[in-house]
Formats: sequence, structure tokens, C-alpha cells
Amino acid sequence: MMRSKKNNLIAYVILIVVGAAMIYPLFWLFFATFKDNKELFGKMTLLPEHFSFSAYREGWKGSGQFSYLTFYLNTFKLVIPTVALTAISTGIVAYGFARFKFPMKKLLFMLMISTLMLPDAVIMIPRYVVFNKFGWVDTYLPFWVPAVLACYPFLIFMQIQFLRGIPRELDESAYMDGCNPLMVYVRILAPLMKPSIFSVIIFQTLWRWNDYFNNLVYISSVKNYTLSLALKMSIDSQGASTPWNQILAMSFLSLIPPVLLYFFAQKYFVEGITAGGIKG
Repeated sequence: MMRSKKNNLIAYVILIVVGAAMIYPLFWLFFATFKDNKELFGKMTLLPEHFSFSAYREGWKGSGQFSYLTFYLNTFKLVIPTVALTAISTGIVAYGFARFKFPMKKLLFMLMISTLMLPDAVIMIPRYVVFNKFGWVDTYLPFWVPAVLACYPFLIFMQIQFLRGIPRELDESAYMDGCNPLMVYVRILAPLMKPSIFSVIIFQTLWRWNDYFNNLVYISSVKNYTLSLALKMSIDSQGASTPWNQILAMSFLSLIPPVLLYFFAQKYFVEGITAGGIKG
């Protein structure tokens, strides 16, 4: 009994130390936003000498004629439709693979899984050429259209695994009550898939919210910039006199939406990941 308590104590101490080490950069970022540049680079203390909100006021003004309100709205304009369309399309594709038999099903499934092995750099140039011919460059269509077409095999596979853990008897009962396949998915399976759907939402939100490279490739006008591009522009436009406290303040604000989403949906996220892993 004493040995068990001792082992638990050691485990808790290790978890606390590791957790503190992981969360410390976030605390440092938060308190650094209240410092000026001189104090930021002059002292290594965590707490500022004087709390000042000037970094938030000045940083929010942005660069040129666009404030960070514009960049925030642009980010939401890109992320929300992409996430919603991804959650709908990947769920439907997963439903098809998990519940129906059709010609070349195994081959198509293997092809879908094999695309996970393709590095993004391999398809970047062909994809850009195609989108450019369609006139989609400098719009958000290069993000929305792949979401409509469920071009995320990992998310599809995760939901297939979750669906395999749901008894088929539920489908059969719904068919006996007169439901068609679409009604079975919408009324029976989709509510039960809430954990996996929330996992898709969290994954896709984090990917799109934090994405810099794809945004840089497809978005060229400042008026369409997202937060990641705006932060880089704020650094480049200042030269040697970069107001790092303002950059850090805007960086901290950009973290708030995805962090809040994760905390509110972490229960479903954990359920979706664990269920998809153990019910295959």
C-alpha cells in the first residue's frame, strides 16, 4: 500500500514538472505582452515591472490600412467553412466505406490510405497549377473545395474506425422503420458519431488556423491575409525596429480561439480518438 502511494506520488511529481515545463512558454508569452521592447530583451524575469496594454492597442492597428480585425475575420472566413465542409464530407465518405458494399471498395480504400504516404510537397506544385488555371488563387476556394471533396484521408479513416464500433443492428432497425440510407446516417449514426466529428473539427481547426505555408502559396492580397500571414508581415514590415511586444500580443490573441475550442470539446476529442483506436 505504501509502495503504491509512493509510486503515485512520484508519477504526480513527474507529471507536474513536465506539465509546468510545457505550459511555461504560454505564461511567458502572456506576461511578455505587457512589457516594452527594452524590458523584453533586457530582463529575463517572468513578470513585467509595469503592466501596460499599449502592445495590444498598437498591435491591433496592424500594418497599413488593414487592422488585425480584418485578419481575424479573414481567418474565420477561411477556417469555419473549411471545418464545417470537412466534417460533413468526411463523415459521409466514412459512412460509405464502413456500411456499404460496392465494386472496387477494397481497391479504393487502399488508394485512399496510400495517399497518406504522399508528402505534401509532392502534390503542391500540380495542385497550385490546377487551382491557378481555375482562377482560384488569391481566394479561399483552394481550401473550401478540397473540404467539399473530403480530401483528408486521415480524418476519413478515423471516422471509419469509429463507425465500425457502432452495431449494424441500429441501421437495420432504422431500415425496418422506413428510413433510407441518408436518413439512417443523419438521424441515427451522426448523433452517435459526435466524438469522432468533434475530433475532426478540432484537428481541422488547428491545421487551418495554424497553417502558414498553404496560406502563403494561395493568398497574395493583403486584404485576404489570415493571422499567420499578418504576423509575418508585421515582422517583415518593421525592419530592425520590430515591436516584438506587439507581435507577441497579437500572437497571444491568435491562440485564444483554438485553445478555447479544445478545452470546450476535449471530452469528445478524447472519446473520438480512443474509440477510433480500440474499436477497429
